Amino acid sequence: MTGIALHQIAERAINRPLMLHPDKARIILSALDGRLPGIATTSATPVREQPEATAFYGTRKRGDGRYALSPAANGVAVISIVGSLVNRGSWIGAASGLVSYEGIGAQLDDAASDREVKAIILDIDSPGGEALGMAGLAAKVRAINAQKPVVAVVNDMAASAAYGIASGAGRIVVSQTSLTGSIGVVLMHADRSDQLAAEGVAVTLIHAGAHKVDGHPFGPLSDAVRSDLQSEVLKHYGIFLDTVAAGRGGRLSREAAQATEARVYLGEEAIGFGLADEVGTFEQVAADLAASTAPAGGTTTKVRTTMSQDKNSPAAETTPAAPDAAALNAARAEGATAERARIKSILTSDAAKGREGQAQAIALETDMTAEQAAPVLNAAAPGAKPQTIVPIDERVGAEAGAGGGHTATPDKPKSSLVDRAKARFPSNVN
Repeated sequence: MTGIALHQIAERAINRPLMLHPDKARIILSALDGRLPGIATTSATPVREQPEATAFYGTRKRGDGRYALSPAANGVAVISIVGSLVNRGSWIGAASGLVSYEGIGAQLDDAASDREVKAIILDIDSPGGEALGMAGLAAKVRAINAQKPVVAVVNDMAASAAYGIASGAGRIVVSQTSLTGSIGVVLMHADRSDQLAAEGVAVTLIHAGAHKVDGHPFGPLSDAVRSDLQSEVLKHYGIFLDTVAAGRGGRLSREAAQATEARVYLGEEAIGFGLADEVGTFEQVAADLAASTAPAGGTTTKVRTTMSQDKNSPAAETTPAAPDAAALNAARAEGATAERARIKSILTSDAAKGREGQAQAIALETDMTAEQAAPVLNAAAPGAKPQTIVPIDERVGAEAGAGGGHTATPDKPKSSLVDRAKARFPSNVN
């Protein structure tokens, strides 16, 4: 890694608020320690190029001959978020080890406007990164999810800023080994005064403006500067919490996100705390989205089916079978049975006692399981009037229409319990 590259990393990592997994923060400090030009002379290790995460999924070539920014197959586009996150830059691939919010945003816009793309997967394996720019990208994810389904797959890490992006998706899917969370902010300051003194280097700062050199690395932080930096961190933390709450809705409130205290959860633990929705794999999500977005009557699509095919060899073709009405009816019946069981388990749970109104609202107006609903109900005072739960797509649409501001959504006329229950169980296909 060149000295210029090290300086670029240092500029982004030191004295700047980061939404980053703490282990990654320590790695960055270790990588920079003693390696900045002008401070030490140790040799640097080149960055290892990472393989492209979606190299074996779909193709960037569309039916009309153009090439898109993201690979797609069966109407499902995949945007890989692999590596550390930075605000600006043309990093779209994984070769640099960095990926930018700007690049991800360009891929999202491209997929959103692509008529061949019916759904989007965010394929995430990232420890997080810069705080600046994360909230804006998460808002874009929420807005696009209101137009096309966006599913975030934690494959196998979505920490800090990466989780902030994932929170804007309609669903978050984790594996048994996924690391999810780290909802927090860190700012690192390196005091190199002793190191420089040992090398006989004395630095003099000549400046105008009392705060011009706040946080410089040539001495310890003063109490006043430390307080200012802590205040900056807390402001970014508040933005982070609001971003997560806007994306997760009733599944993870601002208070619940703050209560995690930046913990990282393994696998399905994240589901119990409202950070994720289900356990699955990238392949399962891709197949489910392809099936759910396929036009009635079925279509023939070309899908790359093997990982060992030569680049110049034609991709294998698969022809999904046309949907069968009897199978659809059976699936609907099975889903209705499962939904009734879910509602019953919430309404008859111990946590629902004395909180029947809240339990009814959660059972009929969200997709929470009984396990996910229990901590929400336990946090509510018995006998309290249930809050109106605004569906996430309606809230996102209201925010997008107002330029992303937090505007109140007018209350809908309240439907009866019977009406809401009927809405949960659609009739069979004729």
